[in-house]
Amino acid sequence: MKLINIGFGNMVSSGRIIAMVSPESAPIKRIISDARDKNLLIDATYGRRTRAVIIADNGCIILSAIQPETIAGRAAGKSETDLGDQSDEH
Repeated sequence: MKLINIGFGNMVSSGRIIAMVSPESAPIKRIISDARDKNLLIDATYGRRTRAVIIADNGCIILSAIQPETIAGRAAGKSETDLGDQSDEH
């Protein structure tokens, strides 16, 4: 089991992730709202802007303040300097 840092010391099991998407579109906003209503939403943003929505295989929706590309790079084992990103955790 590999754990991926999704920001602020929060970890997600890489085997449980189905998709990582941007929160910008209306269908994703609807998914977030539905998950909140069903108590399946995990907010790991610490009050910051949501930049990635992680969809887990058990139906949970996880919000992160880290860019999806950064999380994907962490899952692939690349360092953040390999991705050309500055730290998203201000």
